[in-house]
Amino acid sequence: MPLFRPTVLRDRVTQITPELLHTLHVSALLLDVDNTIAGFTSHEPLPGTVEWAREMVQAGFRVVIVSNNFKKRVAAFAAKFGLGWISFAMKPFPFGYLKARRMLKVRCRDCAIVGDQIFTDVVGANLCGMRSVLLKPIELEEGISFRIRRYFERPLRKKFEARKEDLQ
Repeated sequence: MPLFRPTVLRDRVTQITPELLHTLHVSALLLDVDNTIAGFTSHEPLPGTVEWAREMVQAGFRVVIVSNNFKKRVAAFAAKFGLGWISFAMKPFPFGYLKARRMLKVRCRDCAIVGDQIFTDVVGANLCGMRSVLLKPIELEEGISFRIRRYFERPLRKKFEARKEDLQ
């Protein structure tokens, strides 16, 4: 699988269904925080995301939050969701993904990463042999590093959208 190619495209996390996850042959989800389950500047989850996460757990999926953000922010969201968490994951490097896999006691191929960035979430998933669900960002980030990444992501996203039928 090409390094930058996600397994699946969706607009929002709440569009991920147990049926989709079964077709991907995964039993575990690794959730990003910023622009995935909450806006980049928000301290509250997006409406419906806490309930969605509970439904995924009730459906038998193992779920953990894996974020590059700091402990204080990640722990606060994990508490609202009632989930385990890993902060400062250093995505796209495999460290955080592999730690999450061990926490959940699953194989890499049984995991799907859910996030909004190609160069962190998708690349990290592909480096680890995990599936990925690429979401549209909820809001634009302000930092220069984010602007640069989003600039280079744009043509890739257009290419993936044009071939959406190939991405589940």
